[in-house]
Amino acid sequence: MNVHKNARQTPLGRAVMITRIEEEGWTVRRAAEAAGVSRRTAYRWLSRFRRQGEVGLQDRSSRPHHCPHALPESVVRHIERLRRQRLTGLTIARTLGLARSSVGAVLRRIGLGKLAALEPKTPVIRYERAAPGELIHLDIKKLGRFSQPGHRVTGRGPGTHSGAGRGWDYLHVCVDDASRLAYTEILPSENQHDASAFLERALAWLARHGVQTERVMTDNGACYRSRRFARVVQTAGARHIFTRPYTPRTNGKAERFIQSSLREWAYARPYNSSEDRAEAVIAWTDAYNTTRPHTGIGGLTPWQRVTNLLGFDT
Repeated sequence: MNVHKNARQTPLGRAVMITRIEEEGWTVRRAAEAAGVSRRTAYRWLSRFRRQGEVGLQDRSSRPHHCPHALPESVVRHIERLRRQRLTGLTIARTLGLARSSVGAVLRRIGLGKLAALEPKTPVIRYERAAPGELIHLDIKKLGRFSQPGHRVTGRGPGTHSGAGRGWDYLHVCVDDASRLAYTEILPSENQHDASAFLERALAWLARHGVQTERVMTDNGACYRSRRFARVVQTAGARHIFTRPYTPRTNGKAERFIQSSLREWAYARPYNSSEDRAEAVIAWTDAYNTTRPHTGIGGLTPWQRVTNLLGFDT
């Protein structure tokens, strides 16, 4: 147990105080004054020492040994059984004639404070394609435009500029599953025209580096469901794969790339405007591909991984 930072004594200090009283003949009052505690405290430690010896001078929990108002263990088990039948705390309280707060305290103590705790956890399924181009992940992140640093930099207060009403920038990302090689663009929208044109340019960029795309994974956004986007995928001779609805982890490599980009680029330093931020993403993406070690691929950069997997310099 950790000793409170303002505690007057430690177990060693209590032992010194008791030694003075028991062996050196000090009065309890004098020993208490020397230790900087009250006589009442000194008598308490002396009583514990005489009953339990050195063990009695150690710190211990202040939790009472007995609580006469605690719910019987049989009631606690009954509450747990009802909870596992997916009853709400209020329903359990009414069923057993207990206070809702008492039922809530029991549920939190046994780890069933939320019904979600009863749901079986979906095992994490990790996968990685063997070769570049077997699967690429696409996603879009919306970022607010601004003409001067906002609250994130200047803080909130009278007269601060929020940049509200200036619209949005859309970061379109393409990440290769096997190598984590990434291609990004900031476009004015997330409609089918921009999404389709981005895919065309991403496929051409990958092809210039020896990566031929076989599958394209996206979420179920309208732009990705459009006929225009489907034609681009078909023209490339690729297959379009959609993530499961409401399951963003299916497209996890794109999601993870976006997290890194926000942390290391978008919010890494203050920008004077969204235009400055947009220019900076080019250099950041290049560094991500060529110099930044990636823990998911053994500390290699995406460029090094492509070189290794394709067997030649890219």
